Amino acid sequence: MKLKKCKEKGTKYFTKLILSFSVINLFSCLPSDDFDTTPQVNFDVLWQILDEHYCYFGYKNIDWDNIYQQYSPRISAGMSEEALFDVLGKMLAELKDGHVNLISPFNLARYWKWYEDYPDNFDEKIQRNYLEDDYLLASSIKYKVLDDNIGYMYYGSFSNTIGTGNLDRIITKFSVCRGIIIDVRNNSGGQLTNVEILASRFLNEKTLVGYSRYKTGKGHNDFSNPKEKYIEPADRIRFQKPVVVLTNRQCYSATNEFVNAMKQFPNVTIMGDMTGGGGGLPFSSEIPNGWGVRFSACPNYDPEMNDIEFGIEPDIYVNMEEEDMKKGMDTIIEEARNLISNQ
Repeated sequence: MKLKKCKEKGTKYFTKLILSFSVINLFSCLPSDDFDTTPQVNFDVLWQILDEHYCYFGYKNIDWDNIYQQYSPRISAGMSEEALFDVLGKMLAELKDGHVNLISPFNLARYWKWYEDYPDNFDEKIQRNYLEDDYLLASSIKYKVLDDNIGYMYYGSFSNTIGTGNLDRIITKFSVCRGIIIDVRNNSGGQLTNVEILASRFLNEKTLVGYSRYKTGKGHNDFSNPKEKYIEPADRIRFQKPVVVLTNRQCYSATNEFVNAMKQFPNVTIMGDMTGGGGGLPFSSEIPNGWGVRFSACPNYDPEMNDIEFGIEPDIYVNMEEEDMKKGMDTIIEEARNLISNQ
């Protein structure tokens, strides 16, 4: 079957497009009443969804037509669901994108190489040496004033809602400190509203933090003009002293956005390893057999229009050293404390 015919065949399975402008924008293509769910049809439809809506073909220099030619011969009429899932998952892995998933009742296809081949640069057991047993907990944020009068807070997931009252108490607690360490290592993302709520406590004027674009057509390069993204200062208590944000490769998606935003503030230093990326806003859809597919659909950029899909560089690179770890010390936390102390 030629590629053109496959694309035409896939089109008839979608009769309605629903767009939901929630925190994580979601769209689903609903199949018509007259459709079949053969392996070839599911393959064609999945390929076409990505062909028309995925946003990083050009940036990643991916020849999606060539990917079709590579994987289509692996599809056969009598193949099992598990075999089909394996082929579809491997095709999606060619995008090298942690926001791309195929979801079935029996498995989740995922791409985790964006962090698997890098140093961990985080150890929860060593972190306990700093938090000990008397740390405070507010809106899932662990926080404590360290013995050198530096505030330390750990936020493990932007999926956990941050209350404004909780942030008031945390910042009030840290108001006597020389500076704050915000640790978001191993935070793989969550809701963008929490990014803005937290970041707004560390600036004094409306600040441009980047741009976003969205698809305007089916072509790989059909995008809107860049739209500015700003963070405005909170109208509640804010922190004015030095802030150090700790990062590693498992900072992804919404955490990537948070690090990018904080990097634009004058009193903030990003320290640790490069973030994992995940700069595209994920959308979701469905193929005829009911399996879900998730993928990057709207690219995001920093204020200089650099794409942030592959991560944010720290201002200061620091890795956890083996010798420090043997002593129960976190090299990145220690370097952050030294930086704040010297400021």
